[in-house]
Amino acid sequence: MTSPRYDVLGLGNAIVDVLARVEDDLLVKEGMAKGSMALIDEARAKALYDVIGSPIYVSGGSGANTCAGVASLGAKAAFIGKVRDDELGTVFAHDIRAAGVHFATPAATSGAATASSTILVTADGERTMNTFLGASQGLGTADVDAELVRASGMIYLEGYLFDPPEAISAFLKAAEIAHEAGRKVSITLSDSFCVDRHRQDFLDFIRSGGVDLVFANEHEAKALYETSDFDTAVAALRKDAPSAVVTRSEKGAIFIDRANTTAVPAFPIERVIDATGAGDLFAAGVLTGLARNLTVEDSLRLGALAAAECLSHMGARPQRSLAGFAAENGFLG
Repeated sequence: MTSPRYDVLGLGNAIVDVLARVEDDLLVKEGMAKGSMALIDEARAKALYDVIGSPIYVSGGSGANTCAGVASLGAKAAFIGKVRDDELGTVFAHDIRAAGVHFATPAATSGAATASSTILVTADGERTMNTFLGASQGLGTADVDAELVRASGMIYLEGYLFDPPEAISAFLKAAEIAHEAGRKVSITLSDSFCVDRHRQDFLDFIRSGGVDLVFANEHEAKALYETSDFDTAVAALRKDAPSAVVTRSEKGAIFIDRANTTAVPAFPIERVIDATGAGDLFAAGVLTGLARNLTVEDSLRLGALAAAECLSHMGARPQRSLAGFAAENGFLG
């Protein structure tokens, strides 16, 4: 098997984030569940713009954020995602390439506009997302570049893309190509509400052997197995998946496989400014660490470091070189 040209290839929603600071009262007024991700239509997206004041526009998408983090850590990343040939689509393509990520998925020339996510950030740093999936829902099997998949050491699949049916077919195709080429496949469960919508699809995909590594936070893990007990969820995930990473916010994170558990604490941070993308950047650190043959424990620590940088500012993309930040703390030097 040849060495991979890319360490990580992400498949996910190509989204431009619209971030705004709000009070909790606004969430109540708008009928939003704090910390959730709701799918909205284009009309609802426009209505929200009218009530949030002066937002910040940042290219996002969970899987794309992870790939940007991988690149910032000095590893090689590529991304497959669908945009429209409109202004936001041009912004997304420019931003992800500027972050050092290979992106060559053809833009749609008709149909829905490029996806956007209105992210409302409260004083405690919690983010409540309202996502118009737009053109990103058009990702299908024709967009899966088989040569790119074969050239990538780890495929990273974004669970949010289980919402459009065509994307599930794209995931299955990418996973099959990757495994035939001797590559690894990982998936992030993305959101507990997403898990509620697609629980059986997730479980079938994991149990079928399509996934080598599952990323989840503790709420998603509990949702997957419909339990309120963390240990019960971990035991079930250990049985179903070859390996998994479960994050627990300030409690740190664990890596499990069929026989072992490795735990690390959260990286210290003075104040949480915005939790948007912290899980995405945690995954970037873990994936980069594994690609660089770090130990599981050090890979988790690198993930915690990358997440801490993300928590320290508004927006989900790194605002400093994660490779430099890692080197300052004894990693990747």
